[in-house]
Amino acid sequence: MHDSAPAYGLWSLVVVNSAVFILFAYSFFKPQTSRDWRSFGAFSAFLVALFVEMYGFPLTIYFMSGWLQSHYPNVDWFSHDAGHLLEMMFGWKTNPRAGPFHILSFAFIAAGFILISAAWRVLYDAQQTRSLATTGPYSHVRHPQYVGFILVMFGFLLQWPTILTLAMFPVLTIMYVTLARDEERDARSEFGEAYTKYAADVPAFIPHLGRRFGHGSSRGYRHG
Repeated sequence: MHDSAPAYGLWSLVVVNSAVFILFAYSFFKPQTSRDWRSFGAFSAFLVALFVEMYGFPLTIYFMSGWLQSHYPNVDWFSHDAGHLLEMMFGWKTNPRAGPFHILSFAFIAAGFILISAAWRVLYDAQQTRSLATTGPYSHVRHPQYVGFILVMFGFLLQWPTILTLAMFPVLTIMYVTLARDEERDARSEFGEAYTKYAADVPAFIPHLGRRFGHGSSRGYRHG
């Protein structure tokens, strides 16, 4: 007997999975400013594009089917498991969900959401006391929530790479960097030397291993 369950065209799963992950991210990030909504909207668009190909229409598989079939003739590329391209190409065909890329993807996704959540708690407390967020994730990088979004997107790319999300990833990363620079210009203009000293000690996106920022305080500022 052949499995009659469709591999794609499952648009209800597209809607459900997109909604679940977008609401999950919203509960952690809680966008407030126009910049927050731009960054959150871009992340949401990435998720929708991902789940459309994961459950709706496999554009990447169709586009690459000739090359994939000629190089990997023993793979049924229109089965759902074949969407785990990295596992298929590196030989984890029996159970791609147990493959190294899939497992590593969950580590990146979990780390990203944890970072976004932890950063929000520190930022919320700082806003209540009108102080600059410099503890927790903010003691390691100045924009931990943006870093969290990038980690989540990278994790999904490892799990289910598509042409569209691969194209979107660098664009969204550049957008987050641009938003961060805009926020920092505003911060320096409003808070002056306090933020300048903080920025001199704490990197924007990639932490200095083994270093911790000494706690400081100044007036509050929302930064990603």
